[in-house]
Parts: sequence; structure tokens; C-alpha cells
Amino acid sequence: MTHANLINGEWLLGPGSTPNISPSDLDDVVGEFTRASAAQASEAVAAATAAQPGWAALPGSRRFEILDAAANEILSRAEELGDILAREEGKTLAEATAEARRAGQIFKFHAGEAVRNPGDFLPSVRPGVEVLVGREPVGVVSVITPWNFPIAIPAWKIAPALAHGNAVVFKPADLVPASAWHLVDILARAGLPAGVLNLVMGRGRDIGDTLTGDTRVNAVSFTGSTSIGERVRMSAQAHGARVQLEMGGKNPLVILDDADIDAAVVGALDGSFGSTGQRCTASSRLIVADAVHDDFVERLTAAMARLVVGDARHADTTMGPVVSDEQLSQDQRYVKIAVSEGATRVGGDLLERSTKGHYMSPALLLETRNDHTINREEVFGPVASVIRVADLDEAISVANDTEFGLTSGIFTQSLTAATRFRRESTAGMVMVNLATAGVDHHVPFGGRGSSSFGPREQGRDARDFYTVTKTSYIREI
Repeated sequence: MTHANLINGEWLLGPGSTPNISPSDLDDVVGEFTRASAAQASEAVAAATAAQPGWAALPGSRRFEILDAAANEILSRAEELGDILAREEGKTLAEATAEARRAGQIFKFHAGEAVRNPGDFLPSVRPGVEVLVGREPVGVVSVITPWNFPIAIPAWKIAPALAHGNAVVFKPADLVPASAWHLVDILARAGLPAGVLNLVMGRGRDIGDTLTGDTRVNAVSFTGSTSIGERVRMSAQAHGARVQLEMGGKNPLVILDDADIDAAVVGALDGSFGSTGQRCTASSRLIVADAVHDDFVERLTAAMARLVVGDARHADTTMGPVVSDEQLSQDQRYVKIAVSEGATRVGGDLLERSTKGHYMSPALLLETRNDHTINREEVFGPVASVIRVADLDEAISVANDTEFGLTSGIFTQSLTAATRFRRESTAGMVMVNLATAGVDHHVPFGGRGSSSFGPREQGRDARDFYTVTKTSYIREI
């Protein structure tokens, strides 16, 4: 069976297909998934354009019912969906199942937003005139998502888009189509009218320009690399579409000399190597006060050695494989660059397991400086570096010395130090005594600098991107 695209309510095959290969076992084919053509992507945009007014005209209560029904199915099938996700992307089964549940929770939240869309009723400065300020859907939204969170990131884009009356054309990452296909299938069967949600799978170079450059597309929400994000922005803004970008990160985690070192090690281990380090919020720069540097490194190294790297679906696995051979090569290349620039490497070895897969032990790079390549560019793998600093002043300076600004964190028992770091950090999200990764679904998500562009995602702030404000003046005659 070849899994098809969904265009205007019909499951349609494209001109070609791609096998979805498990990174845990290269002989394991998760499924065959069609690729859409540029013409099919254009048909999907046309279908969304035609369907959007009717969807927006439905009462919010009806949109709530459909999205809530989808949420219930996602939650009831979380273990099944988690197994599919772990198999195709490589994060551990526990992480994958938690991600599936998070997708259900996101749809639950935004189902409620469909009936929570308040406005303002204001008196004018002119006698006898009243003012109504409300929100309306932006129109047709292209949603383009990455491979590292193949069900959660689509959920946090698609759910608010649909809740607020928009129609969606969705392109998941070519590397991980299975989770996206099942999510769309659930939504379609929950009762979405034809054309309101369209799925076009395939390569960005084949259909990306249509999804971003078509003048019928009113908004584009993209998560991925900084370089591709810039191309998306230019293409969409050329015809006046609004743009939301979530891109890279080089997130600092500061460990001060008064930190609870055991807690800091747990936070660094999770932040740096959870999800195989393949998340934009990963703790990739560990900035450690000199007084506790050696103790922290010794304990973290010991904790890394206890990680079990293996098949994502095995019960004893605590870190899965790297997602692809290309990503594995990139991880190895950055480790070699770091060593060539003077870093000392701990781990980072290629591993053999009972099945052929993309296995690599977690890598820690010691005695690095913030101007080293490893601390300037995003690796997106199980690779973390350690930077030694003297005190809080230097830690804040180093933490902020980056083009990125997604998230940052600090471990300290000083309320004064924590408060100062929270105020002076130039990241969009700040964690105190927590890993830099791990965010809630009901609060804003986003950063500064090269990490993000446009309004925040998630929570109530999602409304800012997926709606436009209308101000109406009314005078009785």
C-alpha cells in the first residue's frame, strides 16, 4: 500500500513515492508514501481557498466538536501513534508516546479556543458611535514542518489554524511522513469538510515554492533550518503573506558554583541528549563556573556512560539513533571540527548494534571557547560542548554571545542570580533549574534573533498569527 496525499477530501497518489526507513533498522520499511507534484500542491491551495469561507462561517462550537473528537482519538491511540513515531524518527518509545499525547493535548486546548475568541466593545470618542474589535481568520495557511517532532509540531500549527477558521495545506518533512499521514487521517475522519485540511507529501524542492509563493496563500508557518527559513520568508513576503518562522538554536545552560550539581547533571543530560539531541531547544552549550567545572564534568561523563543507545522501540533504550545517515555525518563532522580547534572529545563514537542503524554515542566536547565553531553553529545531534567561565557576569556574557535566542537556562540556588539571569538573558524562553528543552503546550513558544520570526506559537498567543483584527464603527441613525 502506498499512502496517498489528501487533496480536497480525496486520497490521491502523486507521480512518485518514497519508502519510509527506520533509523533503528535500515531493513525496516515503515511504509511507502507518495510524493506530490507542484500541480497537486497548487490543487491543494485551490481546494483550501474554496473551502475556507464555509469553514470560517461554521459556529465555533462545531469547529470545537471536530477538533475535540480528533483530540480524543489521538489520546486514545497515543501508544500506537508513539510506536509509529519511534519507528520512523528514532526517539525512544517513551518520548514518542509522550509526544503523541502532547499532540492530543494541543488539539484539546485549541478546540476550546474555537469558542474562546473574545473581542472588545468600546465607546468611541464621538457621541453616538460604538466600536467593535474582533478577530477573523487570516485565510489559507501553508504549514511546513520538520522531522524531529513529526506529530507535535504539526499539531501546534494545524490546531490553532483550524480552530480560528483557516484552511490548511500541510507539508510534513519528507523524512517522516507516517506520523503526519495518521494525524491528517484522524482529522479527516473527525468530520473536517473537504478542502479544509490538505496533505501534500514530498520534497521541498518540488512543492515548496508553490506552498510559499502562491498568491492565494495568506500565511506560512514554517519550522526548520535558518537557511531554509530565510528562503520561505522571502518567497511568502514577496506577495504579502504573513510569515511565522521557528528555526535554529544554540542554547546555553549555565551551571553556577552554588548549583545542585546532581540536579544540574540531570538537566544537562536531558537537555543535551534527550530526543538524541535533535531538538531546537537542546542544551548544546554547557557554561560551567570554574569552581565546579571538574566535578560537573566528571559526574556528567559518568551519567552519559550509563545511557543505553539502541533501537528506539526497545524497552531498555534511553537514547535512540540519529534520524538519518546525512544527519549522522553532520554530527561526526562537527565533532571532528571541534577536536581540530582544540576541544577534548568524550564519546561521539559510531556504534554497531544487532540491526544496522544510525547509532552514535553521546558526545561531550571539553575545553571549548565560545568562538569555536561548535559553539557558533547548530549541530542538531547528541553533541554538547562545555565552556568554562569565572562567574555569573562571564556566564551571562557568553550565554548571550550568539546569533540565536531561542531558550536558555541556569542552575543556581541563588534567587538573586536566577532573577538577574532571567532578566538579562536575550533568549525568548528562560529556564531556572530546568533543562533548556521541555515546554508546555498552553504557553507561548518562540525566540529572538535567528531563532524565530513573527508572532509566537502555542497557547493563546497562537491567535495573533492565525487571525486578523477587524475594527468596526457603528452609529445609529
